[in-house]
Amino acid sequence: MPTNLYFTGVGSRSTPPYVLTTMTKLAYQLAAKGYILRSGAADGADHAFELGYINNYTERGLSTLPEIYLPWPKFNNHPSSLWLSSFHITLQREALDIARSIVKHWHNCSIPAKRLHTRNIFQVLGKDLRTPSQFVMCWTPNGKDVGGTRTAIVLAKQRGIEVINLGAKTKR
Repeated sequence: MPTNLYFTGVGSRSTPPYVLTTMTKLAYQLAAKGYILRSGAADGADHAFELGYINNYTERGLSTLPEIYLPWPKFNNHPSSLWLSSFHITLQREALDIARSIVKHWHNCSIPAKRLHTRNIFQVLGKDLRTPSQFVMCWTPNGKDVGGTRTAIVLAKQRGIEVINLGAKTKR
């Protein structure tokens, strides 16, 4: 049983501003309870979750930085060192195979899109692909399993990980 508690905070780049504010507050509160954020440095939801976590980290002197997974180095100018090619080739292949099994249109995806989907696998399962998050919190339009966030949602559901989709609870 892992000693750390993880949550995955992801969602649409077009998440409404009032939901982004809620995500920032929730991430702050979850950090205070000892949860470690896993996200992906995308604009919108990812940024909101990271902002809340980092605010708590800075104010309370938390000892654990969030795990921010990138599809390539310096994605969105983020300094994280957790980018796909930094992982052992076996883990990269395993994550890619999982993503390929989830993404219906994989054969039509560009290489950057495939890297973004593969990054989502690490966001849910961790650096070793063996330490899943306790839950995934996200926002998608009308709570649907759509967009890049769909990869994280479907993987979580397949693995019995709770998905809290704030889009299912809000009206756009």
